[in-house]
Amino acid sequence: MSSPMPTAAGVRPGVDEATTRRLVARHILQRLGEGGQPPEYDVSRINVGNESYLKVLDYEYFQTLLRIGASFKLVQGYFGGGKTHFLYCVRELAWKHGFCVAVVELSPAECPYDDSFKVYRAVASRLSLRPTNPLVPPETGIGDVVRSRVESELAGALESLGAAADPEAESRARAEVAGWLEHTVGRAPCESHSFRQAIVGLGLAWLRGDTLTERRLEAWLSGEQVPPGELRDAGVYEQLGKANGFTMLRCISQMAVALGLAGTALLFDEVDRNLSVSAKRSHAIGDNLRQVIDLCGRHQLPNTLFVYAVPPEFLRNVVPDYPALQQRLKSPMPMSVRSPQAVLIDLEKLDIDAVDLLDRIGQKVLDVFVEARECPMDVPLQHRNARQLAQVCVDAMFEVNHRRLFVKTWVDFLHGQMIDGESALTEADARRLVAGGQEAVKAVSPADGFDDF
Repeated sequence: MSSPMPTAAGVRPGVDEATTRRLVARHILQRLGEGGQPPEYDVSRINVGNESYLKVLDYEYFQTLLRIGASFKLVQGYFGGGKTHFLYCVRELAWKHGFCVAVVELSPAECPYDDSFKVYRAVASRLSLRPTNPLVPPETGIGDVVRSRVESELAGALESLGAAADPEAESRARAEVAGWLEHTVGRAPCESHSFRQAIVGLGLAWLRGDTLTERRLEAWLSGEQVPPGELRDAGVYEQLGKANGFTMLRCISQMAVALGLAGTALLFDEVDRNLSVSAKRSHAIGDNLRQVIDLCGRHQLPNTLFVYAVPPEFLRNVVPDYPALQQRLKSPMPMSVRSPQAVLIDLEKLDIDAVDLLDRIGQKVLDVFVEARECPMDVPLQHRNARQLAQVCVDAMFEVNHRRLFVKTWVDFLHGQMIDGESALTEADARRLVAGGQEAVKAVSPADGFDDF
């Protein structure tokens, strides 16, 4: 039984490039206007202020260091200060360089960092490659990553064999890919023999159309309980659990390289506002982070970027209790062009000041609005309006949450300008808009674990 031939995943007939960009622009506006949250995809279109950090990560890490080693970075920022936004930017950068990426939200209830098995399951379920079409969400999960790589290898083998001229090309191509799985992927360095065999077995099962074996192996790789007797024929003898969760997490990075990917980016976002966790939990988190930092200096996390995003309270209240971790995180200054090796990425220290930051965000959102709504706007006038609103937002709020307030208010204002006609925004009008916007921002409960802009 043959599995389906590779297709252009996510392609929607009749949707041209201009329409695609307009639909994506509308998605961005919807995310910004409804919740003041960054769009999950194409976030670079509205990104401002953190470019120097991204340039260092691009040149120093994705283009050089991560080709042979690994790195750990701690991202610090207040809630509403852009941590989630920054992680999405890093994800787009990693995708561009051919990495598979998992963005994982950590919380005490659903995914605590001190529970290695829950962390593994979250990573395995959210691992993804760069989307082939912006209108279709990326395929997520370790099973889809394996299938995507096998599809790519099969397509390459068919092309090299000249499928159109050779009726036997498909069977020969499948045999060639099966050999690659068994003799290249199957011999790659991996801490768990069972994990490696599960990856190889899943690829072979998809290639041969063995749906039952494919589903069983994918379930095991995803952290689901599968009766051991159903996996022995595939060479899988271990059970996944809390005792080996972080070992299996390392195996994801090891097998991603074996599958021919450039590497892995594991991006963790601490979304819990209350860091007053128990001493036991706090110690476990600190110890796990210390181990990760140490592993980044070895070959056990090949070609891996590990990012952990936390509020400033983490460095003030948690890290000092664990000298071994504090020594590893301590640096004379945050990461920059002058200090590219530093561990800390401090989002409280951006490239521009608060008013200029909001002003430039406003200008980028204006470009997205014009494209999304297909309406011409008086650009110089709206740039002045953005500046006026930015200044009032910063004056009205003494914390970085003014970013969410600004983008929600600005998107609403632009819709009003489109419907009622364009006019200059006075300071008094801006203050009234901000006062109303503050109530909308406060309506978002801190316990919701919302994304920060």
